[in-house]
Amino acid sequence: MHVVATAGHVDHGKSALVRALTDMDPDRWAEEKRRGLTIDLGFVWTTLPSGADVAFVDVPGHEKFLGNMLAGVGPAPVVIFVVAADEGWQAQSTDHRDALRALDIQYGLIAVTRADRAGAARRAEVTAQVRHELAGTALADAPLVEVSAHTGEGIAQMRQVLDQVLARVPAPDPQARVRVWIDRAFSVKGAGTVVTGTLAAGTLRVGDKLQLASPEGTREVEVRGLHSENTAHQVLEPTSRVAVNLRGISADAIHRGHSLLSPGAWELVEQIDVRRTFGQDFYELPQNIVVHIGTAGLEAHVRPLSADYARLSLAYPLPLQLLDRFVVRSPGGRHVSAGVQVIDVYPPELNRRGAARRRAEELELLADGNSAGRDRNDRSPSDATTTAAASTPAASPSPFTDPTGYIQRVGYVPVDKLQRAGFAVDDPAAPPQGIIVFREWWIAAREITRWKNQLLVALEKHAQDNPLAAGMPRKAAMDALELQEDPLLGIAVAAAKVEQADGVVRLPGHKVDLGEAEASVAKLEAWLADDPFAAPEADELQELRLGAKQLAAAENAGRLLRLGQGIIVLPSAPQQAKQRIAQLEQPFTLSAARKALGTTRRVAIPLLEYLDEQGITRRLDGGLRELR
Repeated sequence: MHVVATAGHVDHGKSALVRALTDMDPDRWAEEKRRGLTIDLGFVWTTLPSGADVAFVDVPGHEKFLGNMLAGVGPAPVVIFVVAADEGWQAQSTDHRDALRALDIQYGLIAVTRADRAGAARRAEVTAQVRHELAGTALADAPLVEVSAHTGEGIAQMRQVLDQVLARVPAPDPQARVRVWIDRAFSVKGAGTVVTGTLAAGTLRVGDKLQLASPEGTREVEVRGLHSENTAHQVLEPTSRVAVNLRGISADAIHRGHSLLSPGAWELVEQIDVRRTFGQDFYELPQNIVVHIGTAGLEAHVRPLSADYARLSLAYPLPLQLLDRFVVRSPGGRHVSAGVQVIDVYPPELNRRGAARRRAEELELLADGNSAGRDRNDRSPSDATTTAAASTPAASPSPFTDPTGYIQRVGYVPVDKLQRAGFAVDDPAAPPQGIIVFREWWIAAREITRWKNQLLVALEKHAQDNPLAAGMPRKAAMDALELQEDPLLGIAVAAAKVEQADGVVRLPGHKVDLGEAEASVAKLEAWLADDPFAAPEADELQELRLGAKQLAAAENAGRLLRLGQGIIVLPSAPQQAKQRIAQLEQPFTLSAARKALGTTRRVAIPLLEYLDEQGITRRLDGGLRELR
């Protein structure tokens, strides 16, 4: 299926044209039929001579309903631009042209309607006028057909030309993530909540779990059923007009501008950096504007960075990606003020003096660094020679989708976050030059160098300040490097060529300096060498001036072993205990073990529990144990 939207001035025959093409009335409301005026979106469909299935989204042309018009053309990939032969180019023709330009709709054709009301000279005059007004836009060289819905003139030709245009539209990706901008929500008796929209990419299946994004946040919904053109489907691929029956949510909770999303595949963002593609510059716009994307229309605050770049703060988060297009208008305004393009969905903070100016310079430098990525529609009609809308434009990489700059700015980022934002990630295993791949992260090479240097400095300082410590705790090392993900510390350790063991990181060859405690530890070692299970009492440790800090340092140095309940033995004690217990009849009792070890219950109980934990012994029923 293909989806085509109409555009053009009020009462220039958009609805009449699609009615003639489809034999279906796009006007759904009684008021529309009574007034003979389209006020909301209409949906009809037909089959073209090639057999291609095409659905039409008919939009209102009156300036009062510009918001509805933008919701109709926003998700559509193709447009029929309508100008009446008798009236020629009008005010809303300009607004609709600017809206299509802002949304970067690349494919379409022009219908000069009501041809029966104009002679040859007038038709030629209007055709020239239309060509002049569309110069510099994607529709500059679009096919033009003179038609009359009243007499049928040109309708057959219109079908053939539309077939040719649609044949040149690139096929959408059925494997892509889903983002369906909702244009209607209603209840059907016996079925429940139904929402409609245009599936521009990705695939929908009955039973799918999706995210419903709204100003209140996101919630999971399930696809109970799928329809397209009044026919039930188990699977729908793009491009399609879809009606999605949702389970577990009321239609009253869903409105135009909400969206259905592949779970976890989109970034919902509230603050973005944008560039102007045409229209009023950001200093000319009011601080508070209305922006339109997809079927959504919402307020936004503008912070100009320069005439061509700005920071937008949206009234609520939207599922956006790089290079998305917005239509901008003034609050209460009925005209298109400008077009803007999303160039950063993870913008840096602007909290220092001059930050806005520096940010604009960064973005300008990025854009100038790859002029091939500039949009041809960013040029004015006077300096641009554009490609026909019915031909396929050459694909050019945009500098704003190159993830290198963003990764260099933040240091490291999960690859799926880059994909959610719309960065160019052709192969997660093949990052750009200067970027290192590690598990699910892309890391700037210079960031690894920074980690290495900072880790060496931190470890040296820690060793000086904590001579009794076996090393720097991993958490402290991560804090020193400002890391949140534990696996990334391993990269810093490898780059710095330092050691990590037992939950600490240390310089190579690091030895615990027991300092004043050395003599006391040596004395305790000699004591336990003579009687390995004669663990000292608390007062004896106090007499030796061995507190928790000194004992921990000695244990980290591998010279003592602390068991539960404050019992101190040599590291060799467990193996010595194993040898003695092996001589007992199995299984054995605590009392038998205590006698074999020549110690007290105070020592025997925690020692046996330690042996259990180490898998040397196994505890049985009735207080018995046995060697494993």
